[in-house]
Amino acid sequence: MKKLLHIDSSVLGPHSVSRQVSAAIVDRLRQTNPSLDITYRDLSATPLSHLSGAHLAAAQGAASADAGLAQDMAASQAVLAEFLAADTIVLGAPMYNFTIPSQLKAWIDRIVVAGKTFKYDAQGPQGLAGHKRVIVAISRGGFYGAGTPAAALEHLETYLRGIFGFIGVTNLEFILAEGIQVGPEHREKALAGALEAVTNLRAA
Repeated sequence: MKKLLHIDSSVLGPHSVSRQVSAAIVDRLRQTNPSLDITYRDLSATPLSHLSGAHLAAAQGAASADAGLAQDMAASQAVLAEFLAADTIVLGAPMYNFTIPSQLKAWIDRIVVAGKTFKYDAQGPQGLAGHKRVIVAISRGGFYGAGTPAAALEHLETYLRGIFGFIGVTNLEFILAEGIQVGPEHREKALAGALEAVTNLRAA
């Protein structure tokens, strides 16, 4: 049975465009494969803490009497296990201040782990997650595509391409709704275009 991991990171709840699009992606994949085993994680409702020196020390085997740290390390292991088990990851990623939400960065810091999703050898870093399919629903308030005046400020899609590429993911797909803060009419047009693109996704 194929496993799908659905991640949302927007803080806007039902008003979020990225959440609407990521949900539509999951629905589309479920239609193509009704037996999909789906795990959902909402990084806004249940955020992960950001990495600290104590996290890194514990990961290296240092003992700690901090119960909160132990709980957080257990959460880290659960997040990594979810990612490793998934065949497909659907990720809702809105642009906040030109890049990803901090909640999403905290999640990424838990899955980019030496020996688990990448390793170093004589040739340099080697990704270990190359068999996974990652589909990203991106929402952007303005226009940041190639050739636009704000293109140099686009650090969301470029970052995600870089970090997933680092861990070996080459099967990376993006569905984009942009200009959603330009006005209500354009927001609806951008959302409709993204939802239409969802219908063209290949089967899970």
